[in-house]
Amino acid sequence: MDNKQIKQIVSYYCKKFNTRNPFEIADYLGILYQIGDIGCSGCYMFLKNHRYIFLNQNLSEPEARMVMAHELGHAVMHRKENCYFIRNKTLLLNSKIEIEANTFAAELLMPDELIWEYPDMTLDQIARIAGYSEQIMKFKKL
Repeated sequence: MDNKQIKQIVSYYCKKFNTRNPFEIADYLGILYQIGDIGCSGCYMFLKNHRYIFLNQNLSEPEARMVMAHELGHAVMHRKENCYFIRNKTLLLNSKIEIEANTFAAELLMPDELIWEYPDMTLDQIARIAGYSEQIMKFKKL
C-alpha cells in the first residue's frame, strides 16, 4: 500500500466518524481494546474473527494515542495479522507493515492542517508541540 492510499484511508475514517481520535475510531469500527500491564507498548491481534488492541498502562497520554493509532493502522490495513509495537523500536523498523502502520498513525495524528497552521516551524517542532516524537514526521506525507 502506498502513502497516498494510506492517506485516503485515514481521510475516509476521519470524515466518516468526524474524529481523529484513534480510540473513538476503534470504538466505531468495533475494534476492542484493553489497557493493562503487558510486556510491550502495544499489540494488535486478530483472534476468532475479532480485532483486539492491547496497550501498556504505563504509557503517557501522547504515547498511548501514538501506539493506539499505530495499532489501529494494523487493525484497518493488516486485519488478519498479529502485530506487536515495541516501544522505541517500531518507528525504526523497515518492515512493510510497520512502515504502513507508522504512516497511518502519522496521517491520523498529524493532519496537514496542523502543519499549515505553523508555516514558520519545522516538522520536528510541530510534532513536539502536538506531544509526539519528531520521528513520527518521517512518515508524514504532505
